[in-house]
Amino acid sequence: MITLENISKKIGSRTLFEDVAFTFNDGCRYGLTGPNGCGKSTLLKIIMGVEPQTTGIVSLPKKVGFLKQRIEDFRDHTVLNTVIMGNSRLWAALAERDRLYEEEMTDAIGMRLGELEEVIADEDGYSAESEAEIVLIGMGIPEELHQKKMHEIPTDRQFRALLCQALFGHPEALLLDEPTNHLDLESISWLEGFLHNYNGTLVVVSHDRHFLNSICTHIADIDYETIITYPGNYDAMYETKTAMRSRAEDENKSKEKKISQLKDFVAKFGAGTRASQVQSRVREIDRLQPTELKKSNIQRPYIRFPVPEKQSGQVVLKGQNLTKGYGNGPVIKDFSFEIHRGDKIAVIGNNGRGKTTLLKMLAGLLTPDSGTLTIGHGVNAGYFPQNHGEVLNKHSKETAFDWLKSRKEIVFDQDVRGILGKMLFGGDDAFKPLPNLSGGEAARLIIGGLILTTPNTLIFDEPNGHLDLEAVSALAWGIDDFKGTAIVATHDRDLINGFAKKIIALESDGIHFHAGPLEEYLEKKKALSK
Repeated sequence: MITLENISKKIGSRTLFEDVAFTFNDGCRYGLTGPNGCGKSTLLKIIMGVEPQTTGIVSLPKKVGFLKQRIEDFRDHTVLNTVIMGNSRLWAALAERDRLYEEEMTDAIGMRLGELEEVIADEDGYSAESEAEIVLIGMGIPEELHQKKMHEIPTDRQFRALLCQALFGHPEALLLDEPTNHLDLESISWLEGFLHNYNGTLVVVSHDRHFLNSICTHIADIDYETIITYPGNYDAMYETKTAMRSRAEDENKSKEKKISQLKDFVAKFGAGTRASQVQSRVREIDRLQPTELKKSNIQRPYIRFPVPEKQSGQVVLKGQNLTKGYGNGPVIKDFSFEIHRGDKIAVIGNNGRGKTTLLKMLAGLLTPDSGTLTIGHGVNAGYFPQNHGEVLNKHSKETAFDWLKSRKEIVFDQDVRGILGKMLFGGDDAFKPLPNLSGGEAARLIIGGLILTTPNTLIFDEPNGHLDLEAVSALAWGIDDFKGTAIVATHDRDLINGFAKKIIALESDGIHFHAGPLEEYLEKKKALSK
């Protein structure tokens, strides 16, 4: 159980939370939700004592697993030891025992070693390595990497090791901030199974709607400067919350209509002989004053890609034996494919398998080492890079409005403001300098640029990385509705299921082109592995 007592957090003049009193109960799995910048990660850091709260007290169980983000803190430790460090009491006892065995044995040291062995036994230390190995293998880190130093393995696997560290040692509570960020689809499925069997208190922040819907028993939503809990998963919360908001707005409209009628009566008979009836209606007007509704955090951008001004030919892209590599060898090898007008394709695969390389070749930003890539007649591609800095100069004094207007040679200011409004850049936000944009704002601005320029082929590389849940849903709808061709690399199953009719899967045994949706491909892959 995790208890928050009167927690407040202010950053400058901005209030994230105000006197929050909340309990995360044992046996419940909470999704901590809210838009980018609402304070989800800050709250997790406050709970763990990593960041101070302005006021209030946090009560925690003795053993808490927390997903750390600084891989550099563990660069010189082995992968296996990094995981075992998740049980701090056990790790401290093991480290002290090893140190004492290097010293000359005395009665005092012997006594202390006996005490340490009791601690190690109490923490299941004699099975720690085998338990850590099971978690690592489940996360897709093979046994041959377990004794390597952290800095010797790929970055995405280092983050996976830190996730294993949080899960290790039977913690009574688990705090996970974006645990699926560096996982492939198989590892996400393994994690979902692990968390379904977890009996402690789970608090997770994730932009993966499918993941939250799969694991959550409750949603703790940060809104109105507090936390509101809803039973069920994310979709259930969204339905309940929007219905409650709609009812409150309808009640206010009804009150306003009644007040208008009462005011007409007061104005008509206020100076006449019906004084008692007038006073009664004045009191009724005071009683019926509409409830002030604070601005809700549910905001969804309006993402609709216009019908392209010029359609492409039937064959949009054709590759013949494409190969592309770097110093360590090819990441794309002998890949042949044909993409047709109107195809909606999801590109999936582990990090490091070449998804970005493939998309950059399709967008004309990289040249294959061998093979031929043919771009079809009339193809006009719009590219969304994983690294926003490739299209947004974060050192520029240019504003969001200036950048968007520069995307098209002839465009009216009101059209630019219209797109910015749909991308949630209201008021002065439209004139934010590019260096001041958050990751989510930068992503929405780039999407706005694609809406403005009307390409007939969209190429997205991990567009959901900085988007909140509602923006990802809006993007899935927009891509599905698009009257052109779309190729999107992502691990987000909700996004994939929202638009993809075909799959390009970069696997360890090569690249597979599947003419069907994701679930069909995964079932086929599962059947072949038996």
